[in-house]
Amino acid sequence: MKKNELTDKYYGKGSKGFYAALGISAVMIGAACLFAHKQGDRITQVKPSAEKNSIVHEAAVDKRVTNIPKTTAAHAFPVTTAATAPKITEIPQQTIPAAEITVDAPFSENSFFEQAQPAAADLSGAAAPLADIGNILNDFSNGELVKNATTGTWQTHNGTDIAAEVGADVFAIADGEIRSVTNDPLWGVSVVIDHNNGYISKYRGLGADLAVKQDDKVSRGDIIGCVGETADIESSLAPHLHIEVIHDGKFVDPMSVTSYN
Repeated sequence: MKKNELTDKYYGKGSKGFYAALGISAVMIGAACLFAHKQGDRITQVKPSAEKNSIVHEAAVDKRVTNIPKTTAAHAFPVTTAATAPKITEIPQQTIPAAEITVDAPFSENSFFEQAQPAAADLSGAAAPLADIGNILNDFSNGELVKNATTGTWQTHNGTDIAAEVGADVFAIADGEIRSVTNDPLWGVSVVIDHNNGYISKYRGLGADLAVKQDDKVSRGDIIGCVGETADIESSLAPHLHIEVIHDGKFVDPMSVTSYN
């Protein structure tokens, strides 16, 4: 087959030119890509910084904020000036303690004892408070001060001390009602009878076993209890009954009642 020299020459030259152009284009495209890649990296590096700056300076709008700590305002307390207390003048006490009472001379007032105010006695038909009333240890003092053998103090003796054995029966001297049954700090177990005629009788230093209680009704001669040793204020004496009789608020001699004689 016969070659076409012109055609082969033309195409031979054309091929060399084509490849040359293609190489130049490839170089240009590579350069363009490299430039674009560098520009992209630059934009990426700049964008976060811009966004960061925009976030920092951006103010929140129409958004309710919670959990904000409250500030506590300092309380102002009023300063008051201490009031000056008025000076109090002590009032001297009138009661003389037993420990400070002299035993060498009588005294006129003693809060431990009731003062006797003599009055006429008239309790008709009264019975004796004991089966035997013949041994009197201390008489009714009729308002006079006498020395107490136990305490060493001077006082009125508002009743009569009648000696008796411990456990001897004690009788109601007249009809009446039991007003009170108590254990007195000084006089021990005590029974008070209201005879409902202005007279009251008191039985002191009884034993703990009583035959009556408050509000009981009693008749003349009824047993109310027995002789004891509970009256500390007369503990230095032999066993006895201390009996008192009061008429219209005044002490009278228990032995002056007619039935005792």
